[in-house]
Amino acid sequence: MQTRRLGRTGHHSSIAVLGGAAFASDTPDEADVFLHEALDAGINHLDIAPGYGLAERAVGPHLPAIRDQLFVAGKTAETERDWARTRLQRTLDRLQVDHLDLYQAHGVTSLEVLDQRAEAFEVILEARDQGLTRFVGVTGHDLGAPRAHLEAVRRYDLDTVMFPVYPRVMADPDYRTDVETLLAECIDRDVGVMAIKAVAWRPWGDQTPDTRTWYEPQRTPEGIEKGVRFALSTPSVHAFCTPSDAPTARQAIAAARRFEALDTNEWTRLLSDDDELIFPLADRAVAAWS
Repeated sequence: MQTRRLGRTGHHSSIAVLGGAAFASDTPDEADVFLHEALDAGINHLDIAPGYGLAERAVGPHLPAIRDQLFVAGKTAETERDWARTRLQRTLDRLQVDHLDLYQAHGVTSLEVLDQRAEAFEVILEARDQGLTRFVGVTGHDLGAPRAHLEAVRRYDLDTVMFPVYPRVMADPDYRTDVETLLAECIDRDVGVMAIKAVAWRPWGDQTPDTRTWYEPQRTPEGIEKGVRFALSTPSVHAFCTPSDAPTARQAIAAARRFEALDTNEWTRLLSDDDELIFPLADRAVAAWS
């Protein structure tokens, strides 16, 4: 699989980042299969969070043996300093590592949420100073994420950002403008950029979900490949995070291994507002696991 330098982290990340939410209901034995499939496919970057069900406990027992093969990125969605510190230590214990490569404020979707995370950012930055993480970043789903991430990068001098990139959301002119402004800042600061929701299609609406994603993903290999190529051909995006549904993630990984960049005209032709946006998150998300 191709790799790209993830900004000033200097890590040459696989263009597909393994999304830890796919392990949300797994036991360690169950997680072992997909984890090693991903490694064999060339993935060298894991993104995981305490909010992903059982994922940290499922993956953790395997990490000591493969620690040197993975750039390990954790997250916190806490707002209070003490809880954020406790959550970080719990993540380290569950993952059975003494440090993370990247620690991210999780789910920062607006300037209001960013302000609410001030104490957590103190913990994140202190963790970097103390050697508990090498780099720090921010993630977020929803239409306000790029604008909030721009302020977060400026306020905290972050190393990475992670936000939605897929054809329908980038067809929204206001969102695309915010993304382009954020990406310009990331270029100036050499910040690593990761996409999420690359294979998103539409909200579930009245349908009963049959995948472990809170949105309906693309259903065909062609649709999944289109989403992967679109995200990875978006200028300044270094990698995309695979979805929380393992069968869909497997197809996305296969598409990443075949990746060929779209030219500007091909990328633009994929922009479409025919489908309904999967955002706002509060109105259109369906729980991916219980």
